[in-house]
Amino acid sequence: MTSIEGIILAIIEGITEYLPISSTGHMIIASSLMKIAGDDFTKLFTIVIQLGAILSVLVLYWKRFFQSLDFYFKLLVAFIPAVIFGLLLNDVIDELLESPLVVAVSLIIGGFILLKVDDWFKANEVYDENNPEAHTKISYLTALKIGFFQCLAMIPGTSRSGASIVGGMTQKLNRKTAAEFSFFLAVPTMFGATAKKLFDYYQAGFQLSSNQVHYLIMGNIIAFIVALLAIKSFIDYLSKKGFKIFGYYRIILGIGLLLIHYFLYPLTTI
Repeated sequence: MTSIEGIILAIIEGITEYLPISSTGHMIIASSLMKIAGDDFTKLFTIVIQLGAILSVLVLYWKRFFQSLDFYFKLLVAFIPAVIFGLLLNDVIDELLESPLVVAVSLIIGGFILLKVDDWFKANEVYDENNPEAHTKISYLTALKIGFFQCLAMIPGTSRSGASIVGGMTQKLNRKTAAEFSFFLAVPTMFGATAKKLFDYYQAGFQLSSNQVHYLIMGNIIAFIVALLAIKSFIDYLSKKGFKIFGYYRIILGIGLLLIHYFLYPLTTI
């Protein structure tokens, strides 16, 4: 990996982390086109720099993030499924991270879901004067169910934010509440994923060079700054417009990737 390639991946991460279009999927596509996706450090890099983007949540929502112990316990409950499935499926996940075709299919399937999700959960956006917290209240059971939905994002191209936001909407949360809880949940999830990936990297006998450490620091800083600019715009747009534009984007991108792979340029990681 060169510094330019690292900067490109970090910018992509910052833009896509909070959009329901899969940041990991986009980085797999980009690294495949740059022919660096099969490299062990690249796979480490694409996981670790997500932490930088996620930390922008702490800056933008710091008052709400440090609101109560009850809130932390709910985040912990929602985080538990990712810990369990992440440990059980670690090797499978690593293999999927090398497959742009898995990303393409996941983008298309997720795109069709996003085209319909606003209609499916339209009632969630209706304000009830008699029960004003009806679509903003998160119970422990709701948090756990959202955590299971988040696990779907272990399939590259699914989108962690998209899966957990839709998961929240299935529990009658409105789009804004579901999105914000998804962002908060990303903090322990990405801390855990980063720690696990670094541990596995060293366990496999790899060592980080000074250049690679520099790339990781640079990537996290860039992803953090870009994500700061992206997250507020997404929340505002999502609250007013919904998911359809992201559904169309996913479908077009997924079909485009399949056409490129089979007719123009094989998207391999070798």
